[in-house]
Amino acid sequence: MIGQTLDGRYVIRSRIARGGMAMVYLANDLRLERRVAVKVMHEHLADDENFTRRFDQEARSAARLGHPNVVNVFDQGHDAGRPYLVMEYLPGITLRELLKQQTRLTEEQALEVGEAVLAGLAAAHHAKIVHRDLKPENVLLADDGRIKIGDFGLARAVSANTTTGQALLGTIAYLSPELVTRGVADARSDIYAFGIMMFEMLTGSQPFTGEQPMQIAYQHAHSEVPPPSSLSAESTPELDELVRWTTQREPDARPRDAGIVLDHLRAIRRGGSAPGATQVLPATSVLATPSTAVLDGAQQAALAGGPAAPAPAKSDPEPPETPPTPIDRASSVARRRRRRGRIAALCVLLLTALAGGAGWWFGQGPGSRVLVPSVAGAEMASAQDTLTELSLVPEVFECSSVDVPAGSAVRTEPDAGTRVDRGTVVRLCQSTGPEMLPVPLLVGLPEQDAQRAIEDAGFTMGEIAEERFDGGAAGTVIAALGQDGEALAELYPERAVVDLILSAGSIPDVSGSTVEAATAALSESRLTVDPALNTEAHSDTVPEGQVIGAVFATDPVTPGDSVGLQISLGPELFEVPDVSGKKMREAVQILRDAGFTPVTGVPELLWNAVRVEGTSPAAGERLPRGANVDLNFEL
Repeated sequence: MIGQTLDGRYVIRSRIARGGMAMVYLANDLRLERRVAVKVMHEHLADDENFTRRFDQEARSAARLGHPNVVNVFDQGHDAGRPYLVMEYLPGITLRELLKQQTRLTEEQALEVGEAVLAGLAAAHHAKIVHRDLKPENVLLADDGRIKIGDFGLARAVSANTTTGQALLGTIAYLSPELVTRGVADARSDIYAFGIMMFEMLTGSQPFTGEQPMQIAYQHAHSEVPPPSSLSAESTPELDELVRWTTQREPDARPRDAGIVLDHLRAIRRGGSAPGATQVLPATSVLATPSTAVLDGAQQAALAGGPAAPAPAKSDPEPPETPPTPIDRASSVARRRRRRGRIAALCVLLLTALAGGAGWWFGQGPGSRVLVPSVAGAEMASAQDTLTELSLVPEVFECSSVDVPAGSAVRTEPDAGTRVDRGTVVRLCQSTGPEMLPVPLLVGLPEQDAQRAIEDAGFTMGEIAEERFDGGAAGTVIAALGQDGEALAELYPERAVVDLILSAGSIPDVSGSTVEAATAALSESRLTVDPALNTEAHSDTVPEGQVIGAVFATDPVTPGDSVGLQISLGPELFEVPDVSGKKMREAVQILRDAGFTPVTGVPELLWNAVRVEGTSPAAGERLPRGANVDLNFEL
């Protein structure tokens, strides 16, 4: 969408972040000439009425708040069927990014962030709105020191006192026990998430961890959150109690809304830090830089107007001097003032130079450049978020990959490890899986030629699945099989395994052979003759006792299979019927029906006038089917 204009007003400049429901872009508002953040719903969700309704709910919920600690919503609309939301743009970092930089916050930093978050939540709870997705990623720390809650994408209006859902929405690390066990949330669920976030700010880690989300959810539902002081000396008893109070497993044991917690936290801040506690710079420094400057004891005393540490005593005392005159005292004071003025001016110049150098380093110099991270194998959403967190602009394109599953990230362009400017467009390849390549003609090729053809085409030679007797040349390919055991289609994935079925040649013809000769011939072809499979049959062409052919128990027949032999009983014999006394025409028909060939010696015109006296061979003798039978007759 970069370069497009929404509703003729908002020109999309770059992508800021990607969420589960929408993409967030930096845009220019042409009408009011200001930079804004535009959240555009993902295209595949735009047609879903439920998601559209949730998206619209976000706009109405956030717009009703209008609080200094909540990201302002300016506009809402639809462009080309895609709902969008226009919000204020806050250059800076998120609380998550600050935690990555510092690991954990000081007590004063945590209280300052906590007060701002609670102030925004209190306004939301007063408006009967539950955030439902409070986490460090949704707490924005602006460069000018402002702290705001963003992304009310999972907010719901509070109806009576609860709202329910079929799914557990939100991030698992901050879900309250009632959301985990019953899918129910109210303002007290936000309080629980705040307590978990407070624990993380003070300790640098979350109270519950696990390899699977369900392990973390189970701990939220059945375990007590430990006091932050168990992991960090920074936490005081007052902060331990605050975390314990806000993270009670039973909602009724927690404060009913953020306003109550806000009053309690402000009381802690008014009470001041414990003696010897670390002092931090003002809010603008705390939030604008990754680290917090700490003043030593002498600096603290000087800034507070107290006495500085005494100077070391001299080893040899000086002799007493003549008391200075008023003129001497005046000129000494003047000299000291001039000296202090020169020192102050020099400090200002040094600070200005340092600020300018830092601005150049991080704005245009090497500090403004970042290394392209390695995202190979990561899910696309995670890969895009990784690039976005480094102020890079991911641009997705598709490419094939054998090693990376379809839908995951393969590589970046420029390559990982390349140093680029912030805001650079980084092309991110999304795997479409292995490339589909054309399958070469393999049937009929000798095994070695087929293997070369498989590898040259970009596939991997597998194994010889089997050999079959098919009548072709031995060792040639009968069929090529894919990984599923089915015959290959026209296209097949790159580097996938191809198995072959080869011809074992022809089964030898043993017809007319003796049993011994047939057995030897079949054994040479790697077939085993099993007498239990032998059969007998009459044959008009194979003499009795010789082999008519092989008998197969399998189909197809492969080397090593057992076969039988069909042994001839000789021709089958049939009895010559008695046709004596019958007219010639009738006798001829009877012999033909019995399978014999009658020989009359009389023209057919006379068959009705001639009567048969007998046959040769005589009636009752047994002859092969089709044998000639002579008819004897009298006129």
